[in-house]
Amino acid sequence: MTKNSKGLFVILLVILSCLPFLNVKAATSATVRNQAELKEALNNESITNIILGEDIHTTEKINITREVTIDGQGHTMKYVGTFGKDSSTDNTIWSGIYILQVYKTSATIKNIKLTGGNAALLINGSNVKLEGTIDVSGNGFGGIELGQGANVTAKNHLELDDNTKLVNTTESKDKPTLWVPSDSESAILEMNGLEQTINSGAEMSLQEIVNLFTPEENPKTGDNTLIAGLMSIIGLFTIGYSTKKALK
Repeated sequence: MTKNSKGLFVILLVILSCLPFLNVKAATSATVRNQAELKEALNNESITNIILGEDIHTTEKINITREVTIDGQGHTMKYVGTFGKDSSTDNTIWSGIYILQVYKTSATIKNIKLTGGNAALLINGSNVKLEGTIDVSGNGFGGIELGQGANVTAKNHLELDDNTKLVNTTESKDKPTLWVPSDSESAILEMNGLEQTINSGAEMSLQEIVNLFTPEENPKTGDNTLIAGLMSIIGLFTIGYSTKKALK
């Protein structure tokens, strides 16, 4: 073996001996098929994209406490546990059961149905983006809560876009699709960069969410009221300027 060959061999041995100590990045995606696998993936911080491989039944609220994407791929997460001290199956007995709770972090949730709980989703001091079809039907008190609760000061922020489709076939006056509890600060609802404030105590239906981002039409001209208002201001300025000029 030549001198150069010996040198290369020593370097190779050093590299091989260090391999067990190198921080090799694990795969960032994981497909889960039951509650245990879902919780395990959420506890693994190297996994940033969790994919539902099939419908999942849960017996407890699933907490999201770090940045992650939950891709339901059209599957359902359904709570099949009990409610209240008498272990009832009636989800109109309040027990604080949400299918998912996003707590003090950011998350993306896409193409999923969340059903069977007191509510589908609690956004708790967090920034959450909803993508694709999000179905919040079949929960005892409604769909999405933008609440803070104890030891949470961050304002809640919910983001939608043109491709987001909210579904709630069991919506009613007592089961809103979106609400902010009266003991929480106002929250931000965003669509395509346009932000609206949802006040404390507000309860919103699907149509009211749509209306929030739809320009209000002027019944006489068909122009939206924002443009009509600007035209009125311009008109008044022009009239005032002309009158002032005539008086000179």
